[in-house]
Amino acid sequence: MICERAEHPDWLSNAYLVAEGPGGKGVLVDSNEATEPLTERVERDGIEITHVLLTHHHWDHVVGAEALAERYGVPVVAHELTAKELGGVVTETFTDGGVVSSGALRIEAIHTPGHCADHTALKIDDSDCLTVDVLFKGTVGGTMAPGATGFEDLKSSIMDRLMKLPPEMRIHPGHALPSTIGDEWELNPFIRIWRGLDEEGSDSCSVGPADAAERREATLVLWAPDYDGTNKAWVRFADTGEDAVVGGSQVKRG
Repeated sequence: MICERAEHPDWLSNAYLVAEGPGGKGVLVDSNEATEPLTERVERDGIEITHVLLTHHHWDHVVGAEALAERYGVPVVAHELTAKELGGVVTETFTDGGVVSSGALRIEAIHTPGHCADHTALKIDDSDCLTVDVLFKGTVGGTMAPGATGFEDLKSSIMDRLMKLPPEMRIHPGHALPSTIGDEWELNPFIRIWRGLDEEGSDSCSVGPADAAERREATLVLWAPDYDGTNKAWVRFADTGEDAVVGGSQVKRG
């Protein structure tokens, strides 16, 4: 099986080609204005594209999707909630547990809200899973961007759904490098705290844009590396007791 990614140089968002192999059928997953290496391989290997699949509605994962679908004369397929967000871009829909077939490939939708309401991971046969913007190598998705459904949804999507997959399954995030379920189970700092292996932090911090006149006081539960070489933080807000995952640039320690 082919599972090749193309990364946008600025956004670091990944688009994917998933195919049976040279001369076989396959799909393009997400679109990021950097898909040329994928389309070149489609042509070089004589792959028949059957669908363009979208994992969620965020711009850095959908820009150019219509053009890709028109190029190959195939439908744009996504969760029904993604279709509502993108208007007429999506031409066919699935729901949780839905299956898209491309030749011998079986692609199963796993609804994984948290980062956004429509977010959907895609399990490819029994070997690979595109976890996109919920689970990355060494970190997890943020829960405070517009449309996010929150920390508890994110945690449930990861622990109750993705971490139930076999440990040897390869994961392919929406940004940066691949990993495996087993490696994230053992090494991901968020998952280690959720498993009770590591303790929560207790330092004070404030959260908000750097130039904000008012910031929210919080407890810094976890300060961890992010996929882009910066940091990501798990915070607990003092005013509501609610948890969130935010970019490190939003956090002022002490």
